[in-house]
Amino acid sequence: MVDKIYPSPSAALDGLLFDGMTIMSGGFGLSGNPESLIPEVRQAGVKDLTVISNNAGADGFGLWMLLESRQIRKMVSSYVGDNKLFEQQFLSGELELELNPQGTLAERIRAGGAGIPAFYTKTGVGTVVAEGKPTELFDGEEYVRETWLRADLAIIKAWQADPAGNLVFRRTARNFNPNMATAGRVTVVEVEEIVPAGALDPDGVHTPGVYVDRIVRSTINEKRIEKLTTRPKEVAS
Repeated sequence: MVDKIYPSPSAALDGLLFDGMTIMSGGFGLSGNPESLIPEVRQAGVKDLTVISNNAGADGFGLWMLLESRQIRKMVSSYVGDNKLFEQQFLSGELELELNPQGTLAERIRAGGAGIPAFYTKTGVGTVVAEGKPTELFDGEEYVRETWLRADLAIIKAWQADPAGNLVFRRTARNFNPNMATAGRVTVVEVEEIVPAGALDPDGVHTPGVYVDRIVRSTINEKRIEKLTTRPKEVAS
């Protein structure tokens, strides 16, 4: 068996980073972000990056670090949210943005992993999303053609992995991460737990190890809450 386990996040990225590359970074909001790998990308100092991700993190967390260091040239995203730095860089013309409907972004990534160069969707027809893109009629309805997304490197976060790279994700972290694992030329996974071979139920594996090139135990697991909503505690009468 090929040894896919690396001793540290920096070692797991060694030899993979270069200027002008395209990186897929997993996560949905702040859930499932590759918290240990992103700081190593920043430390490497690579620049002119195109980053494909649902979002660009939040103040001081996630991909915000790479925005703050001006290493990202273009974001391919579906949600910019409350990231003020993202907003400032985009409005000033410093950052290029390719904004996607969220389902379209997920399907473009899935298509990239499945080897499907293009597909048609009704989402975005008649809006700026469809500008410059081919359209076609199916059963009398207009659809817009979208193209796949692939990357030089996918950095993702999972809950568990075995030495072969079979992955299990927890809850919301399962959004985007599994698709991105299939769409990177090289996929590096940080995991909370590395379990022995045979410990994972084959029926419970979300991403087969054939898609995973390198594994590292995560060193950062903050799991921040982007918007904490609470209600007043009820007082017993």
